[in-house]
This record gives sequence, structure tokens and C-alpha cells, in this order.
Amino acid sequence: MAGLQAYMPLKKEFVMSPASSTPKSSTDVSSSSLEQTIMAAAEDILREKLERKGRISCPTDAADFLRMRLGTLPNEEFHVLWLDTRHRILDYQRLFVGTIDGASIYPREVVRAALGVNASAAIFAHNHPSGEAEPSAADRAITRELREALQLVGVRVLDHLIIGAECVSMANRGLMQRKVSR
Repeated sequence: MAGLQAYMPLKKEFVMSPASSTPKSSTDVSSSSLEQTIMAAAEDILREKLERKGRISCPTDAADFLRMRLGTLPNEEFHVLWLDTRHRILDYQRLFVGTIDGASIYPREVVRAALGVNASAAIFAHNHPSGEAEPSAADRAITRELREALQLVGVRVLDHLIIGAECVSMANRGLMQRKVSR
């Protein structure tokens, strides 16, 4: 509790809102910065926990961190956890930022990022600001395209997590398997 007091003003001041003549408490004005500070602290805790663990053994290992990082964003963002051959974390990168209902993802840039960290495996994650975490046809198509592009350079795609009100693992849903053509 003492740590939170450092972020809470002891004296209540009133400021005028530019949109109205209604006085607002400085605690109202600073509540969004307090919320951002708390969210950043929670994200740091989860990142440290993930780093201490050192390796990813199942999709849920990364899901908590990614849910915290992506769950409240107003626009779609595409992130990647890059892993080595033993699934130890090499890097975590935000590769693309989109709009409220989509993000353009370029396989060439994903391959370049993978080669830049010398990755052997990847876990993709992106958010759906609408809260609906069901993988769309576009999500399935780009995952397939990225998996094929990264396969050419020896990088395995382990999962693609969709973050909304819940976290959906495409691997757990069986959507990461290759289609066999005859």
C-alpha cells in the first residue's frame, strides 16, 4: 500500500475540464496515469516471471504476459516471441501496429526479424480490440503464410495467440497443423 501512496496525491486539487465548466478532482485527472503505471508494473512482473522461467514449454507460459501487454490496446498490434532451439526466449518484439480492426503484416519483415535474432522458433500474438478473440479467416491465412515463409529459413511457428476478452491459442484449437495436399 505504501508504494501506491507515492502515486496518489495527498491533497485534493480541483481543475476545470476544458470540455465543461465542471470541476474535476486531480485524482480523476491522474487516475489514467495511475492506471498506466499499475499496468506497466504488472507487465514488468509478468515479463520478469517469463524471463526467469527462461523457456516456453506450452502456450500458457507466454499467454499471461501477452494478455497483459496486448489486452487493453486500442489498436491491433502484432507481436512475436522469438525462441531458440530449446525454446528459450531470445527476444520479444512488436512488429506491426494497425488500426482498430486490422493490421497489415508483411512476411518479408517477419523473416527479417527472425534472422536478426537468429531464432529457431516463434510464437505470434495479436490483439482484437473488439474483445472477440475468435481467429478470423484473415488470421488463419496470415498465420499459414508466415509459417510457410519462416519454414524456408528454418524457423518453426509454434503458436499464434489471439488476445481479446480471452486468449485463444490457434495451436490448442488445431489451427497450426499443415494441410496435406495430394
